[in-house]
Amino acid sequence: MPRAHLRLAAIAAVLPMTTSAAPPPDFAAEWKAWHERREARLRAPDGWLALVGLHWLAPGENRVEGLPGVFTLADGRVALTAGPGDGYRLDGADAPVVARALATDADGKPDRLRLGERIVMIIQRGEARAVRVWDARSPERTRFQGVPCFPPDPRWRLEARWEQYPAPKTLELPAVAGPPQKAEAPGLAHFTVAGVEYALEPVLEDGDLLFVFRDATSRAETYGAGRFLSAAAPQGGKVVLDFNRAVNPPCAFTAHATCPLPEPYNILPLRIEAGEQRAAEP
Repeated sequence: MPRAHLRLAAIAAVLPMTTSAAPPPDFAAEWKAWHERREARLRAPDGWLALVGLHWLAPGENRVEGLPGVFTLADGRVALTAGPGDGYRLDGADAPVVARALATDADGKPDRLRLGERIVMIIQRGEARAVRVWDARSPERTRFQGVPCFPPDPRWRLEARWEQYPAPKTLELPAVAGPPQKAEAPGLAHFTVAGVEYALEPVLEDGDLLFVFRDATSRAETYGAGRFLSAAAPQGGKVVLDFNRAVNPPCAFTAHATCPLPEPYNILPLRIEAGEQRAAEP
């Protein structure tokens, strides 16, 4: 049983918040603007709706279905060999790519190759490498009608007490595809709903906190594998958890994502009726 959620097995309905953080005066307008930006990112030519391929590479030479050239994996690095007429262009360059060692997303600035309407990039997950492909003509992108959400409710903007670990803890999160993903957990966020305390353990992402969690709305009303919630770094021993901005993970929109899954600690026995709801299955 999750370590910090022993007081209740379930909560059947939304209950009054007891640790709500004061919302900004223009809470509804800010949420609407955030939601529009979120959907715009999903609709982008390199957004999750345009992701159409994930091809794991074996050591040695690899030919990827639907792509020209050869991707060679050796000593943890991937190199592309292609002909001048194959059409690969490095993002922002005009000259064709015929031979290049490709930087991955783990290098901080991955090489993005243009191939007509497609974008090709190498991702790294643990010791594994894969070719990721976006296509602006993806049917999921062209038929996208938006993401359903619970109505924004300032009661679900919670102030959590931050418990800093003496040193970040290394986690291995299971993933939808590929190997487990290593991440650093810096502490715990404790929050209270209807007099009951819960805790979530985030991982670090670009200086912010990322909470990968699941709650009692999962499967029926929200995405079954869980949702993501980002929060700013703690200040004064507090963290604001605005569950109105909880989002579906990439794997809710494409079958070619490598989403981390919630650790047992982050499976909450209460209904969080806030944030994004279940989208159409990819």
